[in-house]
Amino acid sequence: MRSLCLAALCALVVGALFGWFVRSGTLLSLLTQALIYAVLAVGVGVLLRQNGMVSFGHALFFGVSGYGVGILMQAKLMPAEFAIALTLAGVSLAAFLAGLVIVRVPGVAFGMLTLALGQMFYLTASRSRGLTGGADGMNIDWPAQLFGIPLSQLLRPGAMFVLCWSVLVVVLFLLALLLRGRFGSVTEAVRDNEERARFIGILTLMPRALVFALSAFVSALAGVLSALNTGFVSPETLHWSVSGVALMMAVVGGYKVLWGPALGAVVYFLAKDALGDHATHWMAIFGVALITVIVFSPAGIAGALTQLMRLARPAGRPGRAGP
Repeated sequence: MRSLCLAALCALVVGALFGWFVRSGTLLSLLTQALIYAVLAVGVGVLLRQNGMVSFGHALFFGVSGYGVGILMQAKLMPAEFAIALTLAGVSLAAFLAGLVIVRVPGVAFGMLTLALGQMFYLTASRSRGLTGGADGMNIDWPAQLFGIPLSQLLRPGAMFVLCWSVLVVVLFLLALLLRGRFGSVTEAVRDNEERARFIGILTLMPRALVFALSAFVSALAGVLSALNTGFVSPETLHWSVSGVALMMAVVGGYKVLWGPALGAVVYFLAKDALGDHATHWMAIFGVALITVIVFSPAGIAGALTQLMRLARPAGRPGRAGP
């Protein structure tokens, strides 16, 4: 617990120093976008890690959260802070209720069901011009201050980077605390052998639905950050390709390690920026890298790094036997 808190605190300090000293707005904007998708990828990774389920519809939570905040702000029913909280709570509750049904569906059928749900909302947002702006998208009218901070200061590249970095670190810290406890043990037991978990008295449906809701909450949090960063939300945020990219980030980074999907998101955006200038079909190159990772390192980049650190760690000297 102490080492986990120390690591989170050090990470927050490093992120704050990086955002303060780096003056390149282009680099900070790129990394901010990478961090937003890192939060989304962590949400997808939690579902993979704890439930063993592949979702092609997490763009639904990513996009709906942006639309939810935008619609509430447009209606001027409540302050922006309450709109954000209500949207995150509403998405999590809806995901939990939906999870009580769809987590019963095994394997490929679950992935296809999440894909169908996501595409249904994508088409709805594209055609509901009066509510969502249709295919043109929706501008979000943020207030002059958010959580007591002037919006002009919050949207500066350095400040936005620090905000997204802090959210990512806090999310990983809280997930690590949660999954180290009884909840993590129960969900892993259900994932590994649901039938045996039932025999020892575990109600398997509720933990799986809670993991699905937790995954949706993290993905929705990424959607709110994206809406704040761009001040805009469009149906493209609901498209299945966004879910596919997030899933690819989680696999490349290594979803078996909690921070692996976040690493995969940063690698993806850096590769996109570096290869996009030199290769028209850079996704083909990244696809080859994805295949290589899956074949030679199924645990992803994070798993490979963890293994290397274990090998590099000097073996402890055997102590003397006690009396």
